[in-house]
Amino acid sequence: MKILVVDDEQLLVKGMKFNLENEGYMVETAYDGATAIDMAKSGGFDLIILDLMMPQVDGLTACMRIREFSNVPIIMLTARSEDADKIIGLESGADDYITKPFNILELKARIRALLRRANAAPQQKQPETLLLTAGGITLDQLTDSLESVQHPGIFFAGEALDVDGVCGGYNLQWAWSSGSAAGRAAAGEHA
Repeated sequence: MKILVVDDEQLLVKGMKFNLENEGYMVETAYDGATAIDMAKSGGFDLIILDLMMPQVDGLTACMRIREFSNVPIIMLTARSEDADKIIGLESGADDYITKPFNILELKARIRALLRRANAAPQQKQPETLLLTAGGITLDQLTDSLESVQHPGIFFAGEALDVDGVCGGYNLQWAWSSGSAAGRAAAGEHA
């Protein structure tokens, strides 16, 4: 995981970089908002930690500009602790807001939580098959076919379907192959 740490306090940046690298993260650093925006455009970061008060471009502006082209999780890190400042930071696109001084363990926990949420969606990719199995019968919802372990071939209600998908006068292959949710629901009900 690649993290961008942006703060004009170089000693603080050095300490965060050391701690996060010890956790196994790759860390790049910047000391102003303009550089942060440029790095975010080209960097492929998994998370950005962004100070609010910085030279050239402040953290709020940097956050809003980064949001124009990226949904990377952003943690605002600032000495401004008023509720109004937190609300403005979150409304400007930050995903979390931590006030200085902060506990490095809390920062690490918040990073893990944001990365966990951010990475949840890609991990839920579409399966290549949607198989439902019960009582020795398997319904493949992607191909809309039924198979029986005990009786190879395609079955419906215990009867083999002929090559045209006809069973007991019902053309199930046609109903199931419509590709619609209704066709799949019918296949599920008939199974």
